Amino acid sequence: MLHTYCESGFPISHTWVDEGIAPCFYFTVVPAVLLTISFFLGTIHFIFYQKYGTAMEPKFIPRSRLYTLQLAISSIVLVQFLGGMVWRATLGDQLPGYVVLYGCFSILAWVWGLSLLIVERRRALVMDRTRGHSTALLLFWATAFAGENLAFVSWFSPHWWWGLEDNRQQVQFGLWLMRYVGTGLLFFLGLKAPGLPKKPYIVLINEDERDVEQSRQSLLGAPNENQSTWQGFAKKARLLLPSLWPRGNIWLQLLVLFCLGLLGTERAINVFVPIYYKNIVNELTDGSSWNTLTTTVCIYVLLKFLQGGGAGATGFVSNLRAFLWIRVQQFTNRMVQVRLFGHLHALSLRWHLGRKTGDVLRSIDRGTSSVNNLLSYIVFSIVPTIVDIVIAIIYFITYFNAWFGLIVFVCMTLYLTLTIIITEWRTKYRRAMNLQDNAAKTKAVDSLLNFETVKYYNAENYEVRRFEDAILKYQSSEWKAQASLAFLNQTQNLIIGAGLLAGSLLCAYFVTEGKFKVGDFVLFGTYIIQLYTPLNWFGTYYRMIQNSFIDMESMIELFEEEEEVKDALNAASFHYKLGKVEFQNVHFSYTDGKEVLKDVSFTVLPGQTLALVGPSGSGKSTIIRLLFRFYDIRGGCIYIDDQDISKVTQTSLRAHIGVVPQDTVLFNDTILENIRYGRVSASDQEVKEAAIAGDIHDRIMEFPEGYDTQVGERGLKLSGGEKQRVAIARTILKSPQIILLDEATSALDTQTERNIQASLAKVCANHTTVVVAHRLSTIIGADQILVVNEGRIAERGRHEELLQKQGLYADMWANQQQAQDSDSSSDTEAKDRTSEKLQPPSTDSGHHHGH
Repeated sequence: MLHTYCESGFPISHTWVDEGIAPCFYFTVVPAVLLTISFFLGTIHFIFYQKYGTAMEPKFIPRSRLYTLQLAISSIVLVQFLGGMVWRATLGDQLPGYVVLYGCFSILAWVWGLSLLIVERRRALVMDRTRGHSTALLLFWATAFAGENLAFVSWFSPHWWWGLEDNRQQVQFGLWLMRYVGTGLLFFLGLKAPGLPKKPYIVLINEDERDVEQSRQSLLGAPNENQSTWQGFAKKARLLLPSLWPRGNIWLQLLVLFCLGLLGTERAINVFVPIYYKNIVNELTDGSSWNTLTTTVCIYVLLKFLQGGGAGATGFVSNLRAFLWIRVQQFTNRMVQVRLFGHLHALSLRWHLGRKTGDVLRSIDRGTSSVNNLLSYIVFSIVPTIVDIVIAIIYFITYFNAWFGLIVFVCMTLYLTLTIIITEWRTKYRRAMNLQDNAAKTKAVDSLLNFETVKYYNAENYEVRRFEDAILKYQSSEWKAQASLAFLNQTQNLIIGAGLLAGSLLCAYFVTEGKFKVGDFVLFGTYIIQLYTPLNWFGTYYRMIQNSFIDMESMIELFEEEEEVKDALNAASFHYKLGKVEFQNVHFSYTDGKEVLKDVSFTVLPGQTLALVGPSGSGKSTIIRLLFRFYDIRGGCIYIDDQDISKVTQTSLRAHIGVVPQDTVLFNDTILENIRYGRVSASDQEVKEAAIAGDIHDRIMEFPEGYDTQVGERGLKLSGGEKQRVAIARTILKSPQIILLDEATSALDTQTERNIQASLAKVCANHTTVVVAHRLSTIIGADQILVVNEGRIAERGRHEELLQKQGLYADMWANQQQAQDSDSSSDTEAKDRTSEKLQPPSTDSGHHHGH
C-alpha cells in the first residue's frame, strides 16, 4: 500500500546517500525530465505533423524489420514499467509514492514517444529537408539512455540493486537491464531511422524516380544533401585502408606503432600533471621541507615540458609524434594520389569525354588532403579525447566522489550528443558549399581554357558576370555554413560553462566544509580545464571529420567509377605476326537504342592500306576507336592476326598500334618532349629524325628556341598544321606495326599535305594502315576503300572500281572535284581583281577582260 512519498529516513532533499544517488531523488527526476521532453517537444512536433504534414503513400514507406524491432522494443520498455509497478504492489510492503510517480510518468512518456514513432512513420512534413527521426524523438531516446547510465554512479550504494543479494534486487536489476538495453538500441537505431524514407518526401512525390536519378547524374554525382556523412563508412574505410597502413614497409609500420605508443604516454602524462600541481599547493600550505618541494616542482615541470601547453599541443611528446608521423602521412598521401591518378587513366574514353576538368581537379585536391586530415583527427584527436574523458570520470569518482563523476558524465553526454545532432544537421550546408565551390571553379577553368572563343565574341563581361554569380551563390552557402557553426559553438560553450560552474561551486563547498584541501580545488580546476580544452576542440574535430568525409565523397565517387573497358580475366599478351585486321559482324552503340555501327565486316590484309570515307557521323572514327579498343563492341568480333582483341591485354595491343588523331592535343612542354612522347626512351637524335620524316624539322629550326620551344596549353602556340605534323612525328617515333590515321592531314595546306602524304607513304609502307579521309584525293592509292553510310558499309573496292559503280563514292568524288574547280576559279578571280586595283587607270578596255 502507498505509505509515504520517499522511503523512511530519506527525504527527497537528500540527493546523495551512502555513496550513491538517493533512489527517491533519482526516480523522481528522471521520469519528470522524460515526460517534459516527450510532452513539450513531442506535442509541438505532433502539432506540426498534423497541421503541415501529409499522409505518406504506402509505396514510399520503406519496409523495414528494424522499424518493427523499434516498435517491439518500445512496447517492451513500456510494459516493463507497468509490470514493475504491479510487482512492487504485490509484495505486500509499503509502496513509496515515488515508485508510483516513476511508473505513471514513465508510462505516459513512453506512450507519447511510441505515438511519435508511429506518426513519423505514417506522415511527412512535405517541405522537410531533413532525413531521419525528429530531434524531439532522438532527444527523448538519448535522455532515457543517459538516465539509465546514471545508475552506474550508485555502484557502491546498498540502496540499489547491484549486490543482487535477494530476489527483490535481482528482479530490479533484471528490469533495469531490460531498460538499459532497450533504450540504448532505440537511440542507436534512431540515428539510422530505418522506417523512414531516405529522401525528402517532396522529391518522392513530385518526380519520377528515374528522372530524379538522371537529374542528379553528373560527372561526380550530386550526393543527397541530407544523408549522413557516416553513411557507407565501412565502404569508404575499405577503399582507403590499403593506403593508410604502410604495407610492405617494416620501417614505417614500426613508426606507426611507436607513434601510437607516444599517444598512450601523453594520456598518462595528462593524468599526472594536475596531481603534481595539487601536491605542490598542498606542500606549500602544509610547510613541507625544501627538498621534498623541490623534487615535486622538478617532476611537475618535467611533466609539463613533456605535456606542453594545456592540451599537449606544443609538448615534447606531441611534437616528437608529429615529427615522426610526417613520413607516414606522406606515404598515405602519395598512395591515395597515385592510386586515383592511375584509376582515372584506366577509365574509358566515354567518361573522359564527359568529364569536367575543374570539378575533377578540385575533387582530387580536397579528397587527398581530407584523407590525411581524417586519419589525423580520428587517431590523434577523437580517440585521445574520449580516453581522457573516461579516465577523468573514473578518477573523479575514485578520488573525489560520485557527484564530480556525475557532473563530468552529464556534461560530456550533453556535449557530445548535441554536437553530433547539430553537426549532422548542418552537414547539408557544407555539402552545398562544396557544390557551389566546384561550380565556380569549373566556370573559371572552362572560361580560361576557351580564352580565344571568349575573345571572338567579346564575351569578357559576360564571363566575369557568370563567375561573379557563381561566387555569390557560393558565399550564400558559405554564410549558412558559418552561421550554423557559430550556433554550434555557442551551444558547446554554454554546456562547458555550466559544467565548470557546477563542479567549481561543489568543490569550493567541500573545501569550506573541510572535506577537501585547497590543493584538491586546484586539482579539480586544473584537471577540468585540461579536460575541457580538448573537449572544446572535440566539436571542431567532429566537424573536421564531417568536412573530410564530405570533401572525400567526390573522390570516393571517382574511385567508384567503373572501368568500362577491362582486360579479360587471365588475358594473354598480344603477339604481333603479320598485321591482318578483321572486323566480323561488328555492332556498336554509344548509347542504348541508337546503333552507330550495324553489322560491319571487312578484312585488311598485312601491309595493305584501308581507307574509310563517308559523310560526317557515319561511324568512320568509331571504327578507329574500336580497333584501338577505346570501347568494347556490343556484338561481333574484331581480330588482329586471328587474335580477338577483347581477349588480350590493352597495353600489349596498343603497343603495336600508332594513331594520328584528327584533333591533336599537345602537352604544355617543349616540342622535343612532345615528339619524344611517342617513345619516351628515344634519344634526341631519334626525335629529330622523326621530325624530319614528319616534315616538321625545318619549321622547328625557324623558332628562336628550336626544339626547346614551349608549345603552350594544349599546344595553342602552334598552328593547326604544325600540331598535326608534331603528332605525325610522334607516331613515326613510336614505330608501330599498325597505323591508324584519323583525318591526319585535315589541318594542312595543299603543299604540306603532299609532303606529309609522301612521308606517310614511306612510314606506312609494308605496314597495315587504316585511314579515315575527307579529301578523297589523298586515298586514291588505297588497296581498299570502304564507303561508310549510317553505320553500314555501303560500297567497297578500289578507287577506279568505285568510280565505275556510279554510287555514293562517285558522287562524293564529283562534288569534291567541282568544289576544287570552284575554289581554283575563285582564287584566280581574286588575284585578277587585286592586280586590277594595283594597275593605273586606263581607257584601254582591252586590258580588263574577265575569265
